[in-house]
Amino acid sequence: QVQLVESGGGLVQAGGSLRLSCVASGRFFTMYPMAWYRQAPGKQRELVSSVARGGQTDYADSVKGRFTISRDNAQNTMYLQMNSLKPDDTAVYYCNIATQRLWRPWGQGTQVTVSS
Repeated sequence: QVQLVESGGGLVQAGGSLRLSCVASGRFFTMYPMAWYRQAPGKQRELVSSVARGGQTDYADSVKGRFTISRDNAQNTMYLQMNSLKPDDTAVYYCNIATQRLWRPWGQGTQVTVSS
C-alpha cells in the first residue's frame, strides 16, 4: 500500500530552523520527481519545492534562499531543510509526487508553526 509519512514539524520562533522528512513506501518514489507542498489555514495547497530523480531542484520564490530540498533514493526519503523561518511559512507541510496527475493519497502532513 502506498503511504507517505511526513515528520519534523513543530513550533519555532521567526528566524529559526526545522528539518522535515518524508518517508515513502512503494516503488514509485525513485521513479518520479518529488515535491513538498504546504497548506495554510484558509488557503489552497501550494507547491513549495521539488526535486528530480537526479537531484535537480526548484523552489517557490517565497522560499528561495531559505529552504533546501533533498532526497535519498536508497532510503525512499525526502527532506526539506527550512532556515530563516517566517510567520508566513506557518502551514501543514505535505509531500507527494511533483506531477499532479500522478499524486498518491495524501499523508497526514506535519504542522509547522512560526511565531513572530
